[in-house]
Amino acid sequence: MHKSPTISLCMIVKDEARSISNCLESVKGLVSEMIIIDTGSTDQTIDICKKHGAKVYPYMWKNDFADARNYGLSYATGDWILWLDADEELDATKKFLLQEILAHTNSYLLSLPILNYYGKTKPVNKDHVYLYYQLRVFRNYKDITFHNRIHETPLLPAELTDKEIENISIPIHHYGYLEDITETKQKGQRNLQLLQQEVADPSHSPWIEYHLASEYYRQGKYLQAFQYVNESILLFLHQNQLPPSLLYKLKYAMLIETNSLDGAWPSIEKAILLYPDYVDLHFYKGDILYKMKNYREALQAFEKCLELGDHHTEYLILKGTGSFKAGRYKGLCLEQLGRSEEAQEAFGFWDNTRLD
Repeated sequence: MHKSPTISLCMIVKDEARSISNCLESVKGLVSEMIIIDTGSTDQTIDICKKHGAKVYPYMWKNDFADARNYGLSYATGDWILWLDADEELDATKKFLLQEILAHTNSYLLSLPILNYYGKTKPVNKDHVYLYYQLRVFRNYKDITFHNRIHETPLLPAELTDKEIENISIPIHHYGYLEDITETKQKGQRNLQLLQQEVADPSHSPWIEYHLASEYYRQGKYLQAFQYVNESILLFLHQNQLPPSLLYKLKYAMLIETNSLDGAWPSIEKAILLYPDYVDLHFYKGDILYKMKNYREALQAFEKCLELGDHHTEYLILKGTGSFKAGRYKGLCLEQLGRSEEAQEAFGFWDNTRLD
């Protein structure tokens, strides 16, 4: 009889009294220990963590998330590491599948779907969510460590780079982008400061420009965001690398949001050539064409979205771009083309689908 693998939860926290209890409750009964690295909390965070049975270790903050995470790894005794942030929760309905998966997998790294909710906190609209897969579980192997001062990620050592990453369908719910949470935590300014330190390093990755663009975009500073997203694309190209799909998603989201349709069309076609199965790019194409009143081609774009669907582990997906959002736009296009009966059929089908 095989012994069940043990799991260490590893976290870094500071002043997370508002959300930490829900996070720790979400892994109770699953993890064998909770390792909390506290970087200077002045609220009730530490007391709450200890009430949940967590081991709390103080850490002098060095403006380096990877260093803080690796400090936590040094205390972990489980066979596997699960890492979360305080504003996240492991899905309660599926969490116990994780031990069964870990008992049989040959992988060293596991990627889980992160559901990033946006909009108002009360009530949380479960349709307002971006989904992407991220490495969140890995073997407690001494040479698997976190890298990057900000937007840190676990990386395999050279001798294990041939090991496959496994995608597993156990969601992590992330509430940190909800409006009143982001307003109170003011993470944006801190992130910008760290990213500016990173970008000053001549050997930095083009991902840093992407993350700068993303932070400026969240703050509504579109000019700076657009400059950095284009710079990131160029830097990837100069390194003979295909720019990641996230860059094109961010670029065209900005162009649509600022109604810069001339800049978005027809250049989005080139991005789709690079990522022909990325449903969000086809959705943006349809949105652009609809705004340009080219309803016939917009309809084709939204039908392509419905063909591709919402389920893609390799992309950041806005929920509904391959289902109900595209379906609604399909109905609107049909209305504009004078095909009212088909439009009502489209509206009805997707409304009923969302109720199922």
